[in-house]
Amino acid sequence: MPRLLKLAGAGLLALALLAGGAFWFAVQRIAAPGPLSDATNLVIPRGGTESIAAVLREAGVIADARLFAFAAWRSREAGPLRAAEFTFPARASIRDVLAILREGRPVQRRLTIPEGLTARQIMALLERTDGLTGDVPALAEGAALPETYAFTWGDSRASVARRAVAAMDAALAEAWAGRAPNLPLANAREALILASIIERETGVAGERALVAGVFVNRLRRGMMLQSDPTVAYVPGQGLPLDRPLTRADLDQPHPFNTYRIRGLPPGPIASPGREALRAATRPAETEFLFFVADGTGGHAFARTLEEHNRNVARWRALR
Repeated sequence: MPRLLKLAGAGLLALALLAGGAFWFAVQRIAAPGPLSDATNLVIPRGGTESIAAVLREAGVIADARLFAFAAWRSREAGPLRAAEFTFPARASIRDVLAILREGRPVQRRLTIPEGLTARQIMALLERTDGLTGDVPALAEGAALPETYAFTWGDSRASVARRAVAAMDAALAEAWAGRAPNLPLANAREALILASIIERETGVAGERALVAGVFVNRLRRGMMLQSDPTVAYVPGQGLPLDRPLTRADLDQPHPFNTYRIRGLPPGPIASPGREALRAATRPAETEFLFFVADGTGGHAFARTLEEHNRNVARWRALR
């Protein structure tokens, strides 16, 4: 009997040593560098530990899904594994991966709305932006501020749109509050309309205030603005016109045709950026009443119709 007890004790000791060795080996593997050769971004979907392990294994972040599940169970008091997009560094260990899933900052994606896009273009941009979810809400023309917006995977398109609209409201209010005195603009919306025309007329930063000065001078004199982008807005149906304007376009009677109406059109024709809003509310003080493209991407400005006609002739010769 004593011999049997000794043998049983020896067996239990051997099993304990084996178990301890296996545990020690597992702990070492959990802390060892992983198989990932380069840093990578990976979307972790909602699900249990096994499904998360399968995603990580498929992407090559970890080599052993069962070991990952064991490590997650053993460290469960550290918190749940989150669903988000994370950056996993090269050679990340299972311990590193678990820390990222529990405490890491999700990847910040960015969506840039360029200046001068129409509402239809901005809605299309939101629709095709990867990582956003849900339907695109309808946007009023000129309602969204062109800017770069950070978001994380799974954010809604509606939430980004709301932020862009709130940003425009704030930027317009700021520009209107700092406006120059005696502008021929009745309210902030008219400033938004003028800024949208300025944005579509020139992409040269140094010209915006001058273009604004020309339009303000014309408004003060009761002259027609004669802005080609306003004419193109209707036949383009809210998208850039993919052809040159024709005489028929200029003669078409519609509320946005500033060759046929006096004053501003009834609404914006695009989304202006902060600089265009600033130009509309603080235009350059100038005597210029005319401008035309100069062939270099900018414009030639003129005080008189005679001078303007010479600039137009030079432009036509360049074309």
